[in-house]
Amino acid sequence: MRRAGAAVALILQEMIEMTKPGISTGELDRFAESRCKDLGVLPAFKGYHGFPACVCISVNHEVVHGIPSNKRILKDGDIVGLDFGVSFDGWFADSAKTISVGKISASAQKLMDVTEEGLRRGIAEACEGKRIFDIGHAIQNYVEPFGYGVVREFVGHGIGRALHEEPQVPNYGPKGKGLALKVGMVIAIEPMINAGSHEVKVLSDGWTAVTVDRSLSAHFEHTVAITPNGPQILTVV
Repeated sequence: MRRAGAAVALILQEMIEMTKPGISTGELDRFAESRCKDLGVLPAFKGYHGFPACVCISVNHEVVHGIPSNKRILKDGDIVGLDFGVSFDGWFADSAKTISVGKISASAQKLMDVTEEGLRRGIAEACEGKRIFDIGHAIQNYVEPFGYGVVREFVGHGIGRALHEEPQVPNYGPKGKGLALKVGMVIAIEPMINAGSHEVKVLSDGWTAVTVDRSLSAHFEHTVAITPNGPQILTVV
């Protein structure tokens, strides 16, 4: 899983460096698929329940599961979520980052910063003896005072021999409740935070989730192992 995670992190970083005004989301997806071949890993999303691409690319008010397209051209001021996973030798890893395209508004930057800090706080709770909802409580307790909405319909998940395994890892919930966390578990923690209401809907393509109020949304994710020494992020180079 470390090998898979390192590949995810490297390809994500390369996509981030490519993401500039004028590039299409389809071009980013083709690049990611090519790099998977170079690194000897398999893209985890392509064909998963019929998803047609290697990367979920969600722009502005799109929350998650955006489908890349040659017609979708990124422009100055956009924020874009890149959600990407691979498998290596049958083991999976999954990560996401929301990034800026050119110069973005101060409010968009704040949303991204708060969401990423929420992820950090959630990861800090991924320790033996804690409970699954401790993670979500830490995220929710941090981001909601900013007036942001925590998405309910999509949550984090266990990960290992499959992309999505039990348990679900909500980004909200009561402290001290839920499954006990144990050494050896690996989970994907992924807050999806909206600048307005938490409500989302899925578009007619059957995949792309958007904010109901068309407010901006940010998404950050890491694959995290629970170890005797605390949480270890696997989706790093």
